[in-house]
Amino acid sequence: MKDISEPILISKGEAKDNRGSVEFYNNLDFEKFKRFYIVTNPKNGTVRAWHGHKLESKLVKVFKGKFLVCTVKIDDWITPNKNNTVLKTEMNEHSGVLFIPPGFANGAINLEPNSKVMYFSSLNLEESKEDDYRFDSKYWNPWDEYSPEIYE
Repeated sequence: MKDISEPILISKGEAKDNRGSVEFYNNLDFEKFKRFYIVTNPKNGTVRAWHGHKLESKLVKVFKGKFLVCTVKIDDWITPNKNNTVLKTEMNEHSGVLFIPPGFANGAINLEPNSKVMYFSSLNLEESKEDDYRFDSKYWNPWDEYSPEIYE
């Protein structure tokens, strides 16, 4: 995955039998990922954005509900171009895993109440804090077309 330069949705594998199913991602190399965290948004339309990294990559997996996960390539880490293309990926618990390479900012809005998403990060917490770039949630604003009045 180190040669991937754009966000990509990685499809899941699944096996089913009379006992249920097993979802798997056998093509993912988890060796480079050092930690994970889970975000739950109880209120519909909660925006968490924008958070970027020069060095860190992420994996995103929705466990419950539905999210719009957005990514934008950063051209200038101090004052990025507000016209940069925002890539939008709607995800739910049946979606695969979204890989976000270094050099991107990401953000998400939950489109259903009580949605839950897991992020895997390639840097430990201390390394990540030194590679942390934050931008206002409306710096790029794909949220309005989904739910203009529901977020603050």
